[in-house]
Amino acid sequence: MITILETAPLNTIQDQGRPGYRNLGVGSSGVMDPLALKIGNILLGNDLDAACIELQTYPFVIRFDTPTSFAVTGIEAPLTLDGRPVLAWSVETAAPGQVLRVGIPRTGARAYVCVGGGIDVPVVLGSRSTQLRGSFGGMDGRFLEAGDEVVTQPATELLSGYGSVPPARVLNHQAVDDKTILLRAIPGTDYARFTPESRERFWNQGWRITPQSNRVGYRLSGRPLAMLEQAELRSYGIIPGIIQVPPAGEPIVQLADANTAGGYPRIATVIEADLWCLAQARIGTSIRFVECNHKTGIAAEQPIKSYLDDLRLMVAQYRASCQSRNGTNSRGKA
Repeated sequence: MITILETAPLNTIQDQGRPGYRNLGVGSSGVMDPLALKIGNILLGNDLDAACIELQTYPFVIRFDTPTSFAVTGIEAPLTLDGRPVLAWSVETAAPGQVLRVGIPRTGARAYVCVGGGIDVPVVLGSRSTQLRGSFGGMDGRFLEAGDEVVTQPATELLSGYGSVPPARVLNHQAVDDKTILLRAIPGTDYARFTPESRERFWNQGWRITPQSNRVGYRLSGRPLAMLEQAELRSYGIIPGIIQVPPAGEPIVQLADANTAGGYPRIATVIEADLWCLAQARIGTSIRFVECNHKTGIAAEQPIKSYLDDLRLMVAQYRASCQSRNGTNSRGKA
């Protein structure tokens, strides 16, 4: 059990999402940074889809009411457990009554508080994710509030003292500098409807993430794009990563809470392997799109898979060594 002591709006319970219902008008929801959740769950020995708390606003303070192993991923930030500094991207165990405080991130935008066993809220349409517009999933389909008591699943082990290298240090070759990231994208269905000058500018100019951005999509600011001729398009299915261009000419990148259908022209789609980078980009960050093809997009998944495979192996070896030192007691703290 976890008790929320301090929180701000926008913090919710999420898992890897709710696939299979878009044809019924139900979006996938789920974490914005699926890689960060996978890392946290691997570190804790959870199922990859175990639910967590996704943080978008800070500070965030919780009290552990039962012995709980936890890991905070996604960001680098001041973290303390009863005032003692702890590391992000690493496993710690809290005793009953201990308080975890997550401060304002130094890097990254969204944090994931993962716990051993995962967050235990009702499964709705195959997922524990919060669907804010539908007001279901998570904690009654809403943001977390101070005083909420969040049930956790029983964990198989209580271990601490190990962690992972943040993926941005080994995978994110897409960063230009602290304020600009590169995202690989595949030209979309309506790419040819834009003027040649707009197509060239889409790839070559920087696009700034505006304050009007959220889990539905990132609105980008830059010199507007123009179409060869205005046309009314039929609605089509939408998935995270699709880049639409409304009549004003400034793109919107659809994200975790994307609409299930829309009709704005599709100029490109960010490849799935780069969506986690976008999820950790802050308001005001500049984006540059890099053209690629489907083959490149599929190949880009391999480094992520290798990173996760190596992490699984490390965690398995560490746990085996702890169990060996503790004999048959699998609940010993390292």
